[in-house]
Amino acid sequence: MWTKGSHHSKKDNKRALKKMKSFDLTKQYKLFKKDINKKILQVLSSGSYILGRNVKSFENNVCKYLNTKYTVSCNSGTDALVMSLRALNIGKDDQVITTPFTYFATSEAISLVGAQPVFADINPHTFNINPKRIEKLITNKTRAILSVNLFGQACELDKISQIAKMYDLSHIEDCAQSFGTTYKTKQTGTYGNIGCFSFFPTKNLGCFGDGGLIVAKNKKIYESLLKLRTHGGIKRNQHDMIGYNSRLDEIQAAILDIKLKYIDKLIKQRIGVAGAYYKLIKNEKIRLPYKDINGKHSFNQFTIRVKNRYKMEKHLIKHKIPYGIYYSKPIYKYKAYSAYSHTNLPMVEKVCNECLSLPIYPELELKDIRIISRVLNDYE
Repeated sequence: MWTKGSHHSKKDNKRALKKMKSFDLTKQYKLFKKDINKKILQVLSSGSYILGRNVKSFENNVCKYLNTKYTVSCNSGTDALVMSLRALNIGKDDQVITTPFTYFATSEAISLVGAQPVFADINPHTFNINPKRIEKLITNKTRAILSVNLFGQACELDKISQIAKMYDLSHIEDCAQSFGTTYKTKQTGTYGNIGCFSFFPTKNLGCFGDGGLIVAKNKKIYESLLKLRTHGGIKRNQHDMIGYNSRLDEIQAAILDIKLKYIDKLIKQRIGVAGAYYKLIKNEKIRLPYKDINGKHSFNQFTIRVKNRYKMEKHLIKHKIPYGIYYSKPIYKYKAYSAYSHTNLPMVEKVCNECLSLPIYPELELKDIRIISRVLNDYE
């Protein structure tokens, strides 16, 4: 965890800049190295590598953490979305309302099952889908709303679930960036009919490769998901449907089970890093992330807004400050959706041109936060 440090010389600053990264996965590995190495060797020597006791243990423990009924681990967050849509029987000629300001996988999953993504505009403060823009997009082809809890901040999940219930639609939560985030005391992923998580290494809870999880409330959907992840059946030579090979392997499950014990501490550290940014960045030209009072932001990203982003990028590059841009254009503007008829959405277009993410991870040190903040305060 970052701690208070003293003032550093220019030489120290230069050394820090050379080492500074948007995220540093090696630092977290060092914290859990002993436990993880021991566990990996146990898995290797066990001879049980697929759907063994580590997968079951992790699924049970994450079920308790999220306070939900059923969890199904899988190969990735993308697979979690695809299989969730399939489990809800969403496919050809169906429409799913979602946001175009997210990673491509969100709408890609909708397209992969043969359905059509319908894009709604976002709230310019939270960057999440705006419930006020959802209702007018509902047609007799609409089957679901796929909301995304972006950058670690929850959507207005109660309002979205109410709309879904009113129109007899399913609500799927894309929680790839919001593990451990709460909204009105409940965990994200537990408001919708289904919640989908990613354990990509840079997430709040990350493994050492790809991994995903689906949270379900309904037993029939849960049983369908178990079949979908293993070629359509749960027994050998059972294939009740066309499924996938989408299993979380034992090594990744073991790693996640270890890290799950520390997730609240890791998120607290992320919030601490964000708190330092809020305290140290004092520049009227920079809009800091909005925090919804109804939820706990877990800061998977620390995303600012600035009117002249190109100028800001040049400023950061000059001072060797790493940064990321998530996302530079709406999904409907990618070549993959060139045949798709769409309406330009003003808030999405604006945020796409102005957003920029600063380095944030639990182990980011205060001396680095100070350097980054000082450079941002010098931006004119």
